[in-house]
Amino acid sequence: MTQPCLLIIDDEPIARHSLEALLTGEGYQLNFAVDGLEGMQKAIELHPDVILLDVMMPTVDGYEVCHRLRSEPSLTEIPILLLTALDDRESRLKGLEAGADDFLSKPIDRLELRTRLRTITRLDRFRKLNQERLRIVQTLGELQRAYDETIEGWSRALDLRDKETEGHSRRVTEMTLSIAHAFGIDNEEELVYIRRGALLHDMGKLGIPDAILYKPAALSEEEMEIMRKHPTYAYEMLSPIAYLRPSLDIPYCHHEKWDGSGYPRGLRGEEIPLAARLFTVSDIWDALLSDRPYRLKWSKEKAFEHILALAGTDLDPRVVKVFIKIIAWEEHPA
Repeated sequence: MTQPCLLIIDDEPIARHSLEALLTGEGYQLNFAVDGLEGMQKAIELHPDVILLDVMMPTVDGYEVCHRLRSEPSLTEIPILLLTALDDRESRLKGLEAGADDFLSKPIDRLELRTRLRTITRLDRFRKLNQERLRIVQTLGELQRAYDETIEGWSRALDLRDKETEGHSRRVTEMTLSIAHAFGIDNEEELVYIRRGALLHDMGKLGIPDAILYKPAALSEEEMEIMRKHPTYAYEMLSPIAYLRPSLDIPYCHHEKWDGSGYPRGLRGEEIPLAARLFTVSDIWDALLSDRPYRLKWSKEKAFEHILALAGTDLDPRVVKVFIKIIAWEEHPA
């Protein structure tokens, strides 16, 4: 840890030498200024941990120096100790109004000086550490927002490739989060992972040829085999990105089925990650309510019945029950 930096501003050579003798060997970097103007300049250059400031100086006294230092944005938090032979209430109030943090009476008592400086530097380092922590938290928050804005941009770009499914990623993300909340998931970190995974669920389709992706008819078995690779493509594309790894359950597993007949790994029941099971219901629902190249959109009633029929085969029955409650509430809110 670096030594605390002290700036001593005093026009009297004897006072400066005395303070130097008192503080040498105490673990401080000592810096001196011979008047208020030099002191202000050095304070701006050094950004010391503590300033010891004599009150009675010619040209610019300690009160004015203190006031000017407090007017400098980069110096407002630096502790200032006024060194004064004045001990009356008015002088101390004037110092406080100028922005001083504490006072030391002349002649300086060695033990009092050391004790005051230890306390102030300890508190100031704690303040600086706390400021640094807040700065780091703010930076992480900004990075988080940048990450999420990037993901949303990817998601919109995917949707824009196909005008017939424009807005699909946003809609299924909102529905999946609604189901997650209703299912009892309230952990913010887990919900962030679910949201990211839902937005990126179709990322792997970037590896599917357009002739297959937009074919206006049913796919052949060979074409379906290629289409079934898109969850694996998504995993291979996104897993090298460290902050996205916890969000890959949906892109990788949203075509797995409750009865084990899905792809790419043939997972069964609760082997399928919960986030993927929640998402699959939303994905099927939105797909059925949207026009596709190979069919027109279904009515809500027909899509609802189809979702019910898939419980226990394609879909987790518990998730379907929660989904039913959400849809019923949306259609007939209390």
